[in-house]
Amino acid sequence: MNLDAEIAVAVRLADAAGAAIRPHFRTGLQSERKLDASPVTIADRAAEEAIRRILKAEVPRDGIIGEEFGEEAGGNNRTWVLDPIDGTVSFLAGRPIFGTLIALLVDGWPVLGVIDQPILGERWIGASGRATTFNGSEVRTRGCPSLDQATLATTGPQYFDDHEGEHFMALAAKTDHKRMMMGGDCYNYGLLASGHLDLICEAGLKLHDWAALVPVVEGAGGTMCDWNGEPLHQGSDGHVLALGDPARLEDVVEAMACHH
Repeated sequence: MNLDAEIAVAVRLADAAGAAIRPHFRTGLQSERKLDASPVTIADRAAEEAIRRILKAEVPRDGIIGEEFGEEAGGNNRTWVLDPIDGTVSFLAGRPIFGTLIALLVDGWPVLGVIDQPILGERWIGASGRATTFNGSEVRTRGCPSLDQATLATTGPQYFDDHEGEHFMALAAKTDHKRMMMGGDCYNYGLLASGHLDLICEAGLKLHDWAALVPVVEGAGGTMCDWNGEPLHQGSDGHVLALGDPARLEDVVEAMACHH
């Protein structure tokens, strides 16, 4: 595997997605509802179509899993995982905190990830064994001496069921909850990688929601796992934690387990 070549492909994918998305931002775009009731727009579809065209031309044997157009099996152990607009709700509201997510999985494990914010021109790139970069410069997560000093973020309470919400609130109570952040989708993970947040807790995520985030967070010195502290892979259940300081993992898992 040639990571430099894979990163170059991922950059071209992000560029193409951004070119498809930007003309639609803050234009009063209409949305439709998918089967899971989440919104989708022509910008989501156009961005994923642009990405798929490049992948089929440049790496035709690789598999593809995309939020909008599903799965296409490949002829090897490599799969590109795509979320053309992670945070369509924010996109529709004119908030530039959505992002395009592009991941490469090998044998079901994320080895390359891109978070691209095409309106602000911000891009995080993470790859196995390499330092994460933000617009070309290396970034690092920040230390967190204790859980009660941690700034916690999540996309929103509406994504937790009652049981999950109890676990989340148990965790929130142990953090600096006066600084807790709601909203942000994938953008929060870029901020964590750059040292601006300490902890993210989510539930109900699909593979395309988190696959690209793992190399970005871990390449910056953080860790990502499920709610039991286990590493994330293609079969993970969508309960996701991201920590800027891996030393706090035991504290986080213990705090969340209090309702079992």
